[in-house]
Amino acid sequence: MAKLMNCVLLVAVLLTTVAGAQEWKLVWSDEFNVAGMPDPNKWDYEEGYIRNRELQYYTKARPENARVEDGCLVIETRKDNFEGRPITSASLHTRWKASWCYGRIEVRAKLPTGKGMWPAIWMLGVNREIGWPACGEIDIMENVGFDPLTIHANVHTKAYNHVLGTQKGNRIKAEDPSKNFHVYAVEWFEDRIDFYFNKTKYFTFQNEGTGNDVWPFDKPHYLILNAAYGGSWGASQGTDDSILPQKYYIDYVRVYQGK
Repeated sequence: MAKLMNCVLLVAVLLTTVAGAQEWKLVWSDEFNVAGMPDPNKWDYEEGYIRNRELQYYTKARPENARVEDGCLVIETRKDNFEGRPITSASLHTRWKASWCYGRIEVRAKLPTGKGMWPAIWMLGVNREIGWPACGEIDIMENVGFDPLTIHANVHTKAYNHVLGTQKGNRIKAEDPSKNFHVYAVEWFEDRIDFYFNKTKYFTFQNEGTGNDVWPFDKPHYLILNAAYGGSWGASQGTDDSILPQKYYIDYVRVYQGK
């Protein structure tokens, strides 16, 4: 009888574990299987000198800076003096095309590298009218060329941001991300956001239940893929434009939500 009861308890524990596990359903993706320009139904572009005193000029729908080839989105940072702008790159986003609230967002990518490079995978709240950082920012992946083997995850809100020096985040060492593809992901729930490097969870940001200043993440956010050069962080230990051109390879973007 005791053995039978132990078996029943074990089955109950296993069923509870399975039931508690998150099941994901794919709701949006780009596999970058069609060569040419990125799908205009899924992606738009930032254009110009946008933020952080960065040195690159983001171009719009220019294949030299953003294109799909060999099954990857390629974002290329170039020293090509395009229309009088010495350095060009691209920043693609899904604003006005797609946004999400909660789910798993994952990107498989191989990063550019070298002193001055600053590639990122990140999200911003669609309600930009309230301004940054009140709209919320989720940095799924950031990497700076002067520290090429470190991957960073960060969150910025009105209460927690780098301007105040209160931002929340963590970092993890990576097998050379400029030579190897890795998966960068978040799993975003009502009570927390978990950040992953491949299968390793290395940071969790908790909902403190104190309102929008800490948790603007109960509203839709859109995705941004960009390769910056220079700027407040990328150039904090100098730049070296002899490394250019640099290519940022994105194998796929996949968005899942709970079944």
